[in-house]
Amino acid sequence: MDSGSWHLEKRATFRSDSLVRDIDNVPETGCLSIVVLGASGDLAKKKTFPALFNLFRQGFLNPDEVHIFGYARTKISDEDLRSRIRGFLIDDKNASSERSETVTKFLQLVKYVSGSYDSEEGFQLLDKEISEHEILRNSAEGSSRRLFYLALPPSVYPSVCRMISHYCMNKSDLGGWTRIVVEKPFGKDLESAEQLSTQIGELFDEPQIYRIDHYLGKELVQNLLVLRFANRLFLPLWNRDHIDNVQIVFREDFGTEGRGGYFDEYGIIRDIIQNHLLQVLCLVAMEKPISLKPEHIRDEKVKVLQSVLPIKDEEVVLGQYEGYRDDPTVPHHSNTPTFATVILRIHNERWEGVPFILKAGKALNSRKAEIRVQFKDVPGDIFKCKKQGRNEFVIRLQPSEAMYMKLTVKQPGLEMSTVQSELDLSYGQRYQGVAIPEAYERLILDTIRGDQQHFVRRDELKAAWEIFTPLLHAIDDGGMKTLPYKPGSRGPAEADELLAKAGYVQTHGYIWIPPTL
Repeated sequence: MDSGSWHLEKRATFRSDSLVRDIDNVPETGCLSIVVLGASGDLAKKKTFPALFNLFRQGFLNPDEVHIFGYARTKISDEDLRSRIRGFLIDDKNASSERSETVTKFLQLVKYVSGSYDSEEGFQLLDKEISEHEILRNSAEGSSRRLFYLALPPSVYPSVCRMISHYCMNKSDLGGWTRIVVEKPFGKDLESAEQLSTQIGELFDEPQIYRIDHYLGKELVQNLLVLRFANRLFLPLWNRDHIDNVQIVFREDFGTEGRGGYFDEYGIIRDIIQNHLLQVLCLVAMEKPISLKPEHIRDEKVKVLQSVLPIKDEEVVLGQYEGYRDDPTVPHHSNTPTFATVILRIHNERWEGVPFILKAGKALNSRKAEIRVQFKDVPGDIFKCKKQGRNEFVIRLQPSEAMYMKLTVKQPGLEMSTVQSELDLSYGQRYQGVAIPEAYERLILDTIRGDQQHFVRRDELKAAWEIFTPLLHAIDDGGMKTLPYKPGSRGPAEADELLAKAGYVQTHGYIWIPPTL
């Protein structure tokens, strides 16, 4: 493959407080240095490096241009880091000689630098290593690309960003760039998030900051805009006249599993609902953007968040599974929710009166993430089939990615009897042999391309925290208590009661079964 085919095009509109720059058809040139900070941690080993490997394996990272640097406090050698990463890239299931050879080639691109996260010496050494790579690739000073992935706790973001800004930026603007990727959680409430945004914003322009929420990289989440705005079928139905309620659900069938101390700092609302599920809500509820430019899409998402009414106490159910406090890292008096059902109401013309039910929990009876759009009852039910359930459009995000529409149809036979069935698009069956990319692969590639569509903008982050901060403070202050529930259950019974009050009608006697290949 010639070097020109490796070059990616950057199509983005960059906005800052004082300057608007339209960058279109600008070829990405110069060598690419990807720096994984926190390289010895679990996130880097389990997600970041495997995503980079898959991009390399599929030809999106040119070995003639890219070099990958790991940076962490741990004092290990290049080979030590490569050895630690290898086990997450290859195992007994995929240990073909071809893959093993590809892994070896990828690992040769990986170099390690040791240093603390507030050390001038460490980041000066890192800059020296990056610069040597750039010189080796014959890059003109300032024309190279530098991507810093912060696989780190948010507490060290300010010091790390300060070190990068002072010691590791491109020295001039000759077509190159410096970008940083920061992981959630972005603060713990509105005040801390704004403080963090201000600290990072003083060092980098907004177009350089990529706040990653991996849910926005999931295949079915990426499909939402296409479904809504490229299909005539949904245009007249997607509003309060036809939709009764919307559920966005995240369920896990396991508990905190050794992460109790970390989880107890945040809880299920900060960990899942305020970011992942709220991002999905924006894509379900937003108006059609005027174009597919990242800023136009993010403008519409912000409008949705700004239209959300304050959460009512009576439309919240919190739970904590029995045994959660047995974890020695969890305080015995902890009120941290491991389950929450929250109803959000959007005050605009399209969605007035439609409850958006966000539900997430650990140690439940199943593992899945899905969007469930429930339509209103058919007026004049001549078939007397209302008890069987309503029409629902379900988007299964994970596992067994699928989209299906629940319909009432005639039961085959001589009698006129009805039954619930579905129109089913199951990805594993329809797209056999097509590998669905991991969310991190897509989002890292978007960062390299300069496409911020699937990343969280600062005003979007602020609007999200404004919705949930009052509720979170009430929980932290003990004003709202968690209800106990048994592991392996649906969660507190009060949550199902809340759904019924909101208008959700549960389907009985019907279970969607993913088709077997």
